[in-house]
Amino acid sequence: MIAFRRFLNTDPPALADVWNESHTARGSFPLRTPSLLDRWVLSKPYFDPDGLIVAYDPDDNNRVLGYALAGFGPNAELSALDYSHGVICSVAVRASAGRKKLGAQLVAKCEEYLTKRGATALRAGPVWPHCPYGFGLYGGTNCPGFLASDPAADPFFRSLGYEPAGTTLVFQKKLDAPLNVPDPRFGMLRRRYETQVMRAASVLSWWHECVWGTLDPVEFRVVDKLANNFIVARAIVWELEGYGWRWGFPAAGVLDIQTRGDVRRQGIAKLLLSQVLRFLQDQFFGIAELHAPADDAALVGLCRSVTLEHVDTGTTYLKKV
Repeated sequence: MIAFRRFLNTDPPALADVWNESHTARGSFPLRTPSLLDRWVLSKPYFDPDGLIVAYDPDDNNRVLGYALAGFGPNAELSALDYSHGVICSVAVRASAGRKKLGAQLVAKCEEYLTKRGATALRAGPVWPHCPYGFGLYGGTNCPGFLASDPAADPFFRSLGYEPAGTTLVFQKKLDAPLNVPDPRFGMLRRRYETQVMRAASVLSWWHECVWGTLDPVEFRVVDKLANNFIVARAIVWELEGYGWRWGFPAAGVLDIQTRGDVRRQGIAKLLLSQVLRFLQDQFFGIAELHAPADDAALVGLCRSVTLEHVDTGTTYLKKV
C-alpha cells in the first residue's frame, strides 16, 4: 500500500536517501548531508510544504518511497511569483518502488497542487527563469531542464502529456592541459580593455536573490580604459561544489555572460571567457561549465570558439491545463 502526504520537518534525511538512490547520473549533486536540502529548497521564501509531496508505505514503518517537488515561476518583472505558471522541479522514486507507477502518481499530485493554486500552464524541468527549485542540486551551472544523461526522464514526461518546449546545451572544458584560444583581435582588444575580477555585486532582482542568494560568486568585468573604466562585458562565476565529487575534479560554472550591444561581434566576449578559463585553471579548478540555450546561436558559437565540449542536453517540457 502507498500513501501520500505533504512534507514534514522530519523528512530531510529520508528525502536525501531517496535523492541519492535515484539521482546517480552526471548532472545531479550528491547529497552528503540533508542540510543541503535546507540550503537549496527549504530556505526559499516561497517554499510551501504542500508542494513537496511525499509517498510512503504505512505498512513498512512509514518508509519514504519517493517524492515530487513543485513550485511556481516568477512574473515578467522577476519581482513576485506568477501562479499561472506551475513548475514540476523534481521527481524521485526508490528503485524498489519503480514498477508501481509511483512517479506518475506523484506527478498527478503535483498537477493537482499547481492547478488548484491557479496554474494554467504546467512545466516539467526547471529552466531559467522558471526554476523555483533545482538550482544548485541538479543540472550544474544553471537549471537546464531534465538532462539527456537521465534517459528515463524524456519518455516518462512524454507519456504524461508533456511536450518539449526548449533545450539547453551543456558545455564543459577540462582545464588539465594548457589553454590555447587564439584570436588575432586579442592584441588590439587588450590595449583598450582590461579584465577585472571582484566579488559579485548585489543580485539583479528579487528572483535572482531567491534562486542565487546562497552563492558567493565572483564577477569578471571587461572595462574600457579609454572611457573611465566603463563596463562593456561581464560574467558571473561560482564554484560547483558538490558536482566536483561527481565529476572527479573541482568545478566552476560560468553564469550570465553579458556584452553591451554596441560592442558585440568584436571578440570581447571571447576574450572575457578565455580569461575566465585561464583564471579558473590558475586556481586549480579542473572543469569549467557553461550552459547555452540551443536557439541562442551567438552563445553556442562563443562556447565552441573557446573549445568547450558539448557534454549533455537539457529539455524542459510544457503541458496545457
